[in-house]
Amino acid sequence: MKFFYRQLILWICCAMCLCCAAQKDTVAPHAAPTNAFDTSVNSPLLLVADIAISGNKKTKAYIIEREIPFKQGDYILKKDLLAKLTLAKDQITNTSLFVYVDVYVVSQSGELVFIKVDVKERWYLFPLPYFKLVDRNFNQWWVKENHSLKRVNYGLKFMQNNVSGRNDMLNVFLISGYNHQVDLRYIQPFADRALKSGLDIRFLYSQQHEMNYGTIENKQAFYKENDNYTRKTIRAEGAYLYRPAVRTRHSFKLSYVYEEVADSVAKLNPNYFSYGAKKIAFPELSYSLQYFGVDNIAYPLNGFAFDFYLLQRGFNKKMDMTQFEFHSSYSHPFIAKTNIQFQAAGIIRAPFDQPYYNQQLFGYGDIFLRGLEYYVLDGVAGIVGRVTERKELFTVVFKPKYKKQQLAPVPFKFYLKAFGDAGYGYSTAPGNGLLGNKLLRTWGMGLDIVSLYDAVFKFEYSINQFGEKGLFFHVQADF
Repeated sequence: MKFFYRQLILWICCAMCLCCAAQKDTVAPHAAPTNAFDTSVNSPLLLVADIAISGNKKTKAYIIEREIPFKQGDYILKKDLLAKLTLAKDQITNTSLFVYVDVYVVSQSGELVFIKVDVKERWYLFPLPYFKLVDRNFNQWWVKENHSLKRVNYGLKFMQNNVSGRNDMLNVFLISGYNHQVDLRYIQPFADRALKSGLDIRFLYSQQHEMNYGTIENKQAFYKENDNYTRKTIRAEGAYLYRPAVRTRHSFKLSYVYEEVADSVAKLNPNYFSYGAKKIAFPELSYSLQYFGVDNIAYPLNGFAFDFYLLQRGFNKKMDMTQFEFHSSYSHPFIAKTNIQFQAAGIIRAPFDQPYYNQQLFGYGDIFLRGLEYYVLDGVAGIVGRVTERKELFTVVFKPKYKKQQLAPVPFKFYLKAFGDAGYGYSTAPGNGLLGNKLLRTWGMGLDIVSLYDAVFKFEYSINQFGEKGLFFHVQADF
């Protein structure tokens, strides 16, 4: 296990270096000290005389300007200028378009200030081999399934970010192996001249040899047919995206879903779909609201983020579920290089009488308690809270070379953390599992490694209320 983790870290470092190999020019420091404006000016107001942007080879300048909380010709209180520049830097960083951002006063003439924005673009094209576990998390695959390579999907994962320079995204996934999948998606967040409206279009077709047909004592129960597929899914969806302000985003989505399972699945769990059905088709309507007031979306150290999600799945007795879900996070520094983070998430579904297809609650996705990774919890309502204290230990900067040429440095920041989680899930039929309709508690310590391209690698040693202990690895974002 220790050897595997060492190899994993080495692989991560190599992957980062390869991403940066396409960025052959390093970022030169700007000529003037950051935010070196004249504080002796008597006027309480400063006039933004000019905003100059450099380093955006593909990204349209107006996409960057949209994230800046002031415009050329605006007056800014002198006492607020530093905060405005910091906010501009954070919001440009949170576009996920750049590996480097700096916003500063490059010169000043009396009350006139000249602002400079330096950026370095990410590598936007990722035609990568696809390799993904079919199990719900790494620990489940490594321990419970004995890290079998038969339980993986492989193929081509083509991702083109910033296709037109307007922060749009094209994804084409062609997957084979244990399962077969075709996933096509295009997201254009700024489709109009006002840069407020956008669209999100997706088509998914998948077939699975093995599927989770039920839950026994808070463990997933699987059914498999090696020669036949046990589940087929078709999903087509379109969404209207609306972003009236910098920090707030809305999405209105309409989807069509078709699901079909093998006859044996319907016999093993007649309540997988309602009334023992083995196939079902239904529409979905959803609305989501996201608010990001944080310094870094991928790994916030300061600020507040919140989102909620409202879903209507189906409209008849075969499929009828209304779901409300929310996630929130508040991070705040309190001493040097140390911060505390509070997180909360919750789900409620109505009516409470739902088929198994609609009862996945904790442990299936991004809502889980650290230390309960080997378990799942089904139900119709639940809430989870987390507290995490993080201390930045050090930063390691790799300076890769490519054909005797120095490339852009790759920083890795290391954070030591301690945490505690609590949660409660409600089910109308909790059965004889450990977790249903009970207050759950876990705690532990860990190490987070943060680097470019929103990459966060988490090593956590956790203990749950049943005395079970373990070392867990995560790469997905919290909540």
